[in-house]
Amino acid sequence: MAEDRDDPRVFLLDPDERGIIPLDAFHIPRSLAKTVRRDVFHVTLNRCFSAVVDQCAAPARGREHTWINDPIRHLYGELHEAGHAHSLECWHEGVLAGGLYGVSLGAAFFGESMFSRRTDASKVALVHLVARLKAGGYGLLDTQFMTEHLERFGAVAIERAEYRKRLEVAVREKADFFALPEGLSGAQLLQSITQTS
Repeated sequence: MAEDRDDPRVFLLDPDERGIIPLDAFHIPRSLAKTVRRDVFHVTLNRCFSAVVDQCAAPARGREHTWINDPIRHLYGELHEAGHAHSLECWHEGVLAGGLYGVSLGAAFFGESMFSRRTDASKVALVHLVARLKAGGYGLLDTQFMTEHLERFGAVAIERAEYRKRLEVAVREKADFFALPEGLSGAQLLQSITQTS
């Protein structure tokens, strides 16, 4: 992380508690399920990784500062080129409306950041991510921090020692980020989440 977008330094955090979303306990609020089912957004994978990172770093109402500086942008770009970092993009009428990105190692996915320019866009991206992780055999979805926003989806905070145990297991296992085909309808996506629960 960095203190701010203009901070040239990068530092690592090892908090006492870590936020995760247990994939088998992922909760989709009813109104969001309706949005997914109606295919309000066209969701793509890795179509514009750099643009998603840039949007996550851009100032927004209630979030004027960012931890994503130029060295972090560069590092995530290299991870993306190496096939370890991925983005999910939500499009509305041909315009990038929201998305998220993160890093995949073994059967662990580390959600780094998300953004939304239209209501529910980042939430729809999260639903698509969870469907993809479940289909691909992932065991850990790391959200870094615990927030009220993520708590609505079933996120929990776990102690550092427990997190490290789960992490050690997950990074040794194999998972396939591309197991879920692209282009599923919202109804098919929701069904895939239920089938793999």
